[in-house]
Amino acid sequence: MHEIMTDYIKFFLTYIRCELNHSAYTVSAYTADLREFAEFITGGSPDRFRPTDITSSDLRTFVAHLSRQGSSPRTVRRKVSTLRSFFTFMCRRHGSPTNPADDLITARTPKELPVYIRQDEINTIIDMNGSAISSSDSDDFDTVRDNLIVTMLYTTGIRCSELMTLRDSAVNTSCCELKVLGKRNKERIVPFGSELKQMIEHYRLLRECGPGPGGEFFVRRNGSALYRKLIYNVVHDALKAGNAHASRLSPHVLRHSFATDMLNNGADLTAVQKLLGHSSLGTTQIYTHVTLRDLQHNYQLAHPRAQRKGGNYGN
Repeated sequence: MHEIMTDYIKFFLTYIRCELNHSAYTVSAYTADLREFAEFITGGSPDRFRPTDITSSDLRTFVAHLSRQGSSPRTVRRKVSTLRSFFTFMCRRHGSPTNPADDLITARTPKELPVYIRQDEINTIIDMNGSAISSSDSDDFDTVRDNLIVTMLYTTGIRCSELMTLRDSAVNTSCCELKVLGKRNKERIVPFGSELKQMIEHYRLLRECGPGPGGEFFVRRNGSALYRKLIYNVVHDALKAGNAHASRLSPHVLRHSFATDMLNNGADLTAVQKLLGHSSLGTTQIYTHVTLRDLQHNYQLAHPRAQRKGGNYGN
């Protein structure tokens, strides 16, 4: 991929980063999408990319190309969303007369329920990791840190990116609170319990290098900051070792599990919204569909009328 990027794309990326306060992860995704489009539309010469010359037909050709490549409807919709935002920016800030993405129609993606791990399974995994530390590896830095990563993601529901950039000064064991910097630089307070407090204090005792170069709470053994793939591997390996039954074993699955278990155990939907840092209650409501599915499943298993031959009560 060419490193050359037109000024218009640079201006747009600066706009979403500095004015819209999009996260570094989002900016990176937008960058990749726009580079891919510029490469495609110019035949591999992105320095010749001229946004004002792009037509609706060009965009439809690009979408067809993505489909032929086997891109999922969700991926296509995300790339189209990037292009729509970019050309809207061009209209508002650089005088483009029309937005070629306005009339672009993409296939509707089916609404998927969040993947989560059952409460008994995740409790077993965390207890298993805790037992291993207390019995033999209590002074092994990597083991203690990795177990803390898994436990913190599940017990607080924070995102992988939020954990990766969590500052040491934002982890307050006196008040048992995390000060989390979420999407668009929105700050929120997330409480935690005594178990996590003890794990944090133990980790800090073993962290000889202190906070990371940017004041990060989580570091590697040499004191450098964590990176996304390392956190993913830590979570994936822990869940796989614990025989977790889920189609995906990632940090975000622990966030889904946190929200699902909070609602299953009686938490208020608005409270869960605040803990997750969702700007819209509608985003949080998808977890109520997960809990409803569990209720229906339990009904089918337990109610005598649902178990009658030929009966489909609750379906």
